[in-house]
Amino acid sequence: MDEPFLIDVRGLKCPLPVLKTAKRMAPLVAGSRVIVLTSDPMAAIDIPHFCQENGHRLLDKGEQDGALRFEIEKATAGQS
Repeated sequence: MDEPFLIDVRGLKCPLPVLKTAKRMAPLVAGSRVIVLTSDPMAAIDIPHFCQENGHRLLDKGEQDGALRFEIEKATAGQS
């Protein structure tokens, strides 16, 4: 399995972490995995909501190097 694509949006405030994540995930193929790192505490609500609304799978959430960390699998065709 390929390494996840890193989306580092630390230092950005709501709604930019979700908007940047969506933009960077758009060209990826279905089933691709991404790691999102953010310092915005609102992302704890926003990223899971983004995943649910778009059919992406939130594989893991936690902390890494003082940032919130989310691992997401892009929705496959027909999931969203």
